[in-house]
Amino acid sequence: MRFNELKLTRQFLNAAADAGYEIATPIQQKAIPPLLSGQDVIGIAQTGTGKTAAFLLPLLQTLKYAKGDAPRGLILAPSKELVVQIHHEAVRFSSYTDLRITALYGGVGPKKQIEEISNGADVIVSTPGRFLDIYSRGYIDVKRLKHIVLDEADRMMDMGFMPQIRKIQEVVPTKRQNILFSATFPIRVENLAKEFLLWPTRIEVTTESTAAVTITQYKLPLPNHRTKIAFIEWYVREKLKDDRLLIFTRRKEEAENLFKYLDRSFDTEVRAVHSNKGQNTRINSMQDFRTGAVQILIATDVASRGIDVPETKWVINASVPRDPRDYIHRIGRTGRAFREGSALTLVDPAERFALERIESFTGEALHDFPDPPKLEQFETPRQEKQNQAREIDREMRKRDPNYKGAFHQKKRNQQRKLKSRKHARRK
Repeated sequence: MRFNELKLTRQFLNAAADAGYEIATPIQQKAIPPLLSGQDVIGIAQTGTGKTAAFLLPLLQTLKYAKGDAPRGLILAPSKELVVQIHHEAVRFSSYTDLRITALYGGVGPKKQIEEISNGADVIVSTPGRFLDIYSRGYIDVKRLKHIVLDEADRMMDMGFMPQIRKIQEVVPTKRQNILFSATFPIRVENLAKEFLLWPTRIEVTTESTAAVTITQYKLPLPNHRTKIAFIEWYVREKLKDDRLLIFTRRKEEAENLFKYLDRSFDTEVRAVHSNKGQNTRINSMQDFRTGAVQILIATDVASRGIDVPETKWVINASVPRDPRDYIHRIGRTGRAFREGSALTLVDPAERFALERIESFTGEALHDFPDPPKLEQFETPRQEKQNQAREIDREMRKRDPNYKGAFHQKKRNQQRKLKSRKHARRK
């Protein structure tokens, strides 16, 4: 289905065409008509399938033009990065109108954001905390809010935003259109939907555990962190060429160390985004990655849902996420907008359990990485080996309450050997 079949007006069709939108994705085909008719909607689809356009286009078309000073639409997102991304898309889609779109997020002073609201805003895109902060100061008139969108609702639940969302519900008008979009639909999001929406139309184009069919998924077992770095170094040197590469790590320390190593080793522009980076630094890094000024971006899960760069051909998981849903969101940064992409997960001995959960969640085994290079064999440092052993012990205890741990197993083996030697001497 083409966009001109979706009953969008000419100014929004022109804006969508300028942004490169020609064929509507399944979530756009199914969500836009009921949203245009004013229904409450729950939309569930993988990342990279066009969810943002699916709720932005009907919302902007319903508002039509600038009117008054008070906002009529509110879009809530869990992270600053996602707010910036949605705001960017909203400005593009409203380029043929006079609609005013304002972004509110923390990490920077509120003075400039308050000035923008005071000058008039038709749509506010905000994190829940910053919205409540500026509202509590008396700068946001919520009486005219008629449309509220919760984007990435599952992430909001994971980040503990439920109290703020409830407070926002208490102050906005009860007569409104409610829209909830999410890549996954766990029980907490289902409970939120029951509380937030009234007789919603549920649209689910794929199951929550499904990655986009345009993504080829690989795995590669490696013994330790140093060997993983050696593989990434080999990949950048031998395979990257002019493509963009997104690397995910579990911890910010890992992201920073990998950034420093690659930045020293290559002339390629490399950046890292994690919670220790300043807000402007994170936004600028992702913007530069989007434009191609940065070729390699290293990120923790804080950025896994705020990066929308269709040109990203490869995602490498330098560490395996514990939650399979985070894996779906990480690899969803590639294979976007009908393009093909690849995702590779590097797995150390302690991470094999997390990989098993991912494969069980998605219902398919990851492919073995083809033709892996012959890397230098680095010995696992004592501290890392101990951390791996602890992680393995934790996982084994979850599966078998009687499991005593690798230390006890080693001690029993030593006792058996000692008994065998004593028995041999007696003979």
